[in-house]
Amino acid sequence: MKKSCILMLMISLMLSSCSTSSSPKVDRHQSKMASATRELGEAYMAQGNYTAALKEFITAEKVIPNDPYLQNDLGLAYMAKNRFDLAEIHFKKAIELNPEYVPAKNNLGSAYLKGEKWDLAIECFKEISDNLLYATPHYPLSNLGWAYLGKGDMKIAEHYFQRSLKEQPDFINAIHGLATVYIIESNFSQALDLLKEGIKRNSQTSAVAILHSDIAKVYERYGNYKEADRHWRKVLEIAPQSSSLAQEANKKIK
Repeated sequence: MKKSCILMLMISLMLSSCSTSSSPKVDRHQSKMASATRELGEAYMAQGNYTAALKEFITAEKVIPNDPYLQNDLGLAYMAKNRFDLAEIHFKKAIELNPEYVPAKNNLGSAYLKGEKWDLAIECFKEISDNLLYATPHYPLSNLGWAYLGKGDMKIAEHYFQRSLKEQPDFINAIHGLATVYIIESNFSQALDLLKEGIKRNSQTSAVAILHSDIAKVYERYGNYKEADRHWRKVLEIAPQSSSLAQEANKKIK
């Protein structure tokens, strides 16, 4: 009887040991599958299919909720669907999981920008721009420009857009921002020079459509509708037909 009990105990311990050693393998497999799901979601994001991307990210989150990169992806997907409140939650979680994850901090600031939370955005972007190890400082500098523009402080906005362009002279976001400041302040000559140079520097990218839109507006202010029309037509050539830029260009073309 005693031998039988000992034998049963040994079998039980062996089974328990097997179970314990095999579960991490299952977990690793599930983790790999979830990472692959996240990567599929990122591919959908690159294609502009945000709903499909979000579905993949939500599926992956059930397995790897503590992956900061996945949380950042979720934030970007919600941003693309104009759910800035939900985007903020996921960017904050990404930063919580990895306090050194600077792109997530920049994205959180962008979510604040979209939600018109100017002061929170400024706080975010200043922290990043002060980080001397950040490889792309032109992003937070330009975003600071947009935050101050939102607050109506044109001089400080101009300062940050110029600093961004000093770091990256062909950065469309900052060119568009600085041109916006010039147009608001009726400095049309400066806007025109800036935009012409910006279009020249970015002639091979579709993102340049926004600069053609800006320059068309400047020519309209000058009463040069022929040149304005030419640039609105350029917008239609470059921008996706479903975009707000293309829709605006369609209304403007005579």
